[in-house]
Amino acid sequence: MSVTEIQLFQILKAKLGEQEAEQLVSFVKEEVKSEFDNKREILTTKEDLANSKAEIIKWMFIFWIGQIVVTFGFILMFIKK
Repeated sequence: MSVTEIQLFQILKAKLGEQEAEQLVSFVKEEVKSEFDNKREILTTKEDLANSKAEIIKWMFIFWIGQIVVTFGFILMFIKK
């Protein structure tokens, strides 16, 4: 148990009794751990950002190449007329 858990246990033990205080502290600890795990899963890491950045750059180049091809196509179409 950490210091804060021990302090909470001591406060609750005086009011609820030892068994109930221990169960309540255990329940609160598990809820906090569960919430922390949920937040950690949602948190974006630097690796996630790097992968996203690489994907965005790749699609930007594909878009630019497509735009260049279409532009040259229009230019050639106008030149042939």
